[in-house]
Amino acid sequence: MNKFINILLLLIIFPAISLAIIIGFDVPLDFLKVSGANIPYKLETFFVFAALVFIIGLRRSLRRWMGVRMVSQLSRFQWNQPMADQRYRQSMLYLTLEALVHVSVAFGLIMLTDYALPLVGVLVLLALDHLFFGWIARAKQLFRVGITSKAVLVADRDLKAVYFTGLRKVSRQQQTLFFDYVKDLQVAFPVDCIHENEHASFREALEKNLNRDSVFFSESFKEF
Repeated sequence: MNKFINILLLLIIFPAISLAIIIGFDVPLDFLKVSGANIPYKLETFFVFAALVFIIGLRRSLRRWMGVRMVSQLSRFQWNQPMADQRYRQSMLYLTLEALVHVSVAFGLIMLTDYALPLVGVLVLLALDHLFFGWIARAKQLFRVGITSKAVLVADRDLKAVYFTGLRKVSRQQQTLFFDYVKDLQVAFPVDCIHENEHASFREALEKNLNRDSVFFSESFKEF
């Protein structure tokens, strides 16, 4: 989900950067018979860009906060543990990089033209949300993996749910756990989400909620 959201944001931000360059350097647009500084509806266009980025960023933020809140309700889970430190550090690194990219783009836009101020404000707001989310999650151990009677939930920068309905195979390949479903569907998450000393308890809790007659466990997973 994060990869898709970032691609979507880039598809919106790149045209905004192009417009800021055209305005900032007063690039002549012969096909419109106008120069960049005289393009109509400049501020309105950046408000549209800002609204689109805000909606996408808000949706991702809400999904993140809902995910960590859901997995933090320990009484609803049969097995629930904080993520391994290595995964915590990786998630924090990605959150910090996302925030730095937002701030860098915002700085570049405002240096080019003041008309980009609405989009700059949204980008700075999203950057602060990344950093605040990471800080709170780290302080309160909100990045967790949990098992209920219906699914495995993995919550860090994004919420990933591995439902048991339709599940046919559980396997491990190198540093990834794979869950294969009917119709060739597959869900996966990294092994380093789970503390090494919790691997056995995770496997036992998972096997307890699955029907061995309908779900195949690979030898690699049995040794997990």
